[in-house]
Amino acid sequence: MPLPSGDSLLVQIMSASFAEAAERAGDHLLCRPGCSQCCHGAFVLSPLDAMRLSAGMEVLRATEPDLAREVEHRASMWMVEYETGFPGDFQTGILGDSPEDRERFEDFANDAPCPALDTETGRCDVYAWRPMTCRLFGPPVRMGDGQALAHCELCFTGASEAEVAACEMEVPFELEADLLAEIPSKGETVVAFALLTPVSVPTR
Repeated sequence: MPLPSGDSLLVQIMSASFAEAAERAGDHLLCRPGCSQCCHGAFVLSPLDAMRLSAGMEVLRATEPDLAREVEHRASMWMVEYETGFPGDFQTGILGDSPEDRERFEDFANDAPCPALDTETGRCDVYAWRPMTCRLFGPPVRMGDGQALAHCELCFTGASEAEVAACEMEVPFELEADLLAEIPSKGETVVAFALLTPVSVPTR
């Protein structure tokens, strides 16, 4: 199935929200092109994020085939290296949802560079199509009602709680949830599989 049409609105809102938070944060926010600490370690990818990355790879294959092949090569090498211990079905790339699988994921590929990362430049080769996790990393974000604000450990050094709170990034979680509800496939995966597989992921 195609990427939900509302995803473009989600991306637009996220970009505007990040820009507003960054303006309020000023020098407290150290995120810059080439800073790639947050680009290491596997993380859970939603079906929506997987579809966006897959769609982005289709664009790269058509417009920058050499770059697309390099990204695919890195993704393939990632899969070779981390097949052992994958907490799910390695044939489909779908992560397991049992308590045991989720516990195993906590220690899985924690130091691995993202296959979308150009380690020489520190830049993401699929930046325009990056997942939600990547779009909200850096500024203070509240992941749920009543939860404390969390931000990149490199940022807001020496800032007071009030200064951090003043830079909170608003995230349209409800819109994301609505878009996810449009997708019949509910399996979660990781970046390497999304870069190499078709737009949709198998239904559990």
